[in-house]
Amino acid sequence: MSLRYKRNNIHIKEEEQQRIQDFPVLIGGCGIGSYIAECLLRMGFENLIIIDGDIVELTNLNRQNYVEGDIGINKAMALKERLMAINPEAKITAYPEFLDRNNLYSFDLNCKIAINALDFSTDIPFLFDEYMAQKNIPVVHPYNLGWAGFLTVITPESHNLRSLNKEHHAFEINVGKFIVERLQEKNIDTKWLEDFLSEYGEIAMDSPPPQLSLGLYLLAGMVCQVVFNIATDKAIRVFLNRTIYLCVSKISYNNYNNYYTFVLYLRLRANLINKGYFVNNIEFQLHELDSRKLLFYET
Repeated sequence: MSLRYKRNNIHIKEEEQQRIQDFPVLIGGCGIGSYIAECLLRMGFENLIIIDGDIVELTNLNRQNYVEGDIGINKAMALKERLMAINPEAKITAYPEFLDRNNLYSFDLNCKIAINALDFSTDIPFLFDEYMAQKNIPVVHPYNLGWAGFLTVITPESHNLRSLNKEHHAFEINVGKFIVERLQEKNIDTKWLEDFLSEYGEIAMDSPPPQLSLGLYLLAGMVCQVVFNIATDKAIRVFLNRTIYLCVSKISYNNYNNYYTFVLYLRLRANLINKGYFVNNIEFQLHELDSRKLLFYET
């Protein structure tokens, strides 16, 4: 193990350290992503792609990985300069642009894990997830809850974020309510988070979500552990992991049976995608039945 990472020993085995060194990680959004990038780099992930078209503002300095001298500078470029100062031998690719429908599919996003720290002011974060799913790339979603951090992992086989209740126009509120429900299922006190969501809900349409540095520090560690586990083939938990199976019965013995079955499949698949599912690994089970029958179930 190199001298740079000598103090990683025991926690990270030498073969793991070598494995993560050139393991490409994409970070979309250099706000929350700013400390995540530094944490990953210090662990030994030396191949990072960072994207953000925003500039550093004074209001970012309460939590993000920038200093006053960075104000007015593009976040991706300022972050790259800081990361290169930490490790000049690292491969840091910076795109000083906002992701949108016009460029999302044109960037050379050659990564094995993506971190979606994009603002939910548009539908780009959802398109980002779906594009990564097409490329079979897992996506980590970090959320700064102020006094806490929350993350979820989206894979091609998991539920996606479109499936969340869309009760509130501010997507962060819907994520917060989902977290509250999951914590309450485990009998964990959620009053502090409910109070925050209630207050933020009153200003959400006019103000970005309030965040603290503490939440971002916690998130950086959480995200790095998940990225490390994925990179080294360790087990992770994914978002509402549900495998979709489609079971279509035989409806006739004529030559059009397979065509009709395929049409049923396409209709159901479109319906599932609209409801927020990633539909992969479709399994057809054809049975000789007298009547038409379409079954759908989840596990």
